[in-house]
Amino acid sequence: MTDHTPDPRLADETSLEAIRRKIDAVAHDAPHLAKIALEALVRKHNPDLKGTANSAGRVGKQSGNVSELTAIAPLKPGGAERLRRIFDLTNGNMDGAQRVSTLHDMRFVFFDNDTRILFATTYDGDWDSYINDFATKIPELMDLLFTNIEGWPGIDSPAVKDFIAGHQIDAAGWFVANPQVTVVDTRRFQRMDKALTAFLDEMSAHPPQDEATRKALDTLSAALAQPQGVDY
Repeated sequence: MTDHTPDPRLADETSLEAIRRKIDAVAHDAPHLAKIALEALVRKHNPDLKGTANSAGRVGKQSGNVSELTAIAPLKPGGAERLRRIFDLTNGNMDGAQRVSTLHDMRFVFFDNDTRILFATTYDGDWDSYINDFATKIPELMDLLFTNIEGWPGIDSPAVKDFIAGHQIDAAGWFVANPQVTVVDTRRFQRMDKALTAFLDEMSAHPPQDEATRKALDTLSAALAQPQGVDY
């Protein structure tokens, strides 16, 4: 039985000291540069970019608002070839999936001489809601693609969630560059950017007469033109 009693010698330990102690425990025999790199992975960063290592629900990991799903399954005979023909019709473009407003990306990879498939995707929110989105918003596309997988019960089947979860593998490591930004946020930011660019173009063509307004617009333009630095 493991003793979880806190060590009284660590009562006054700072957060940074705790991080370094844990790093030393798992990488005590690693080169010094490796320890520095490991510390960089776990130290504090910009809170807007802060991720997490939470559960996405039934299966998968979640970082901030973004979750991952990776599944590996056997293909039916000829399944890879049928899927390639489907993908070739659109040059691999799956824009029809835009109807799922929580979907960041998804990809299909064939391996083991086209006998198995890897399906990987990132999405917003929890696992159950995401599967429900697929079932209600693009059911025909789901069945068109996944009917080529051995044992696929159909997206409307009560057994479909058990089937997906049974083939899913949790990520051992999980990084998201903007974990707090959802697909809906991204689309809103794009609309704001277009509207703001049009507004500034109009102001540039017809400068306001008021000096305070001109200075405010100059400040705004300069801030928008400033490149985003790396969070080091």
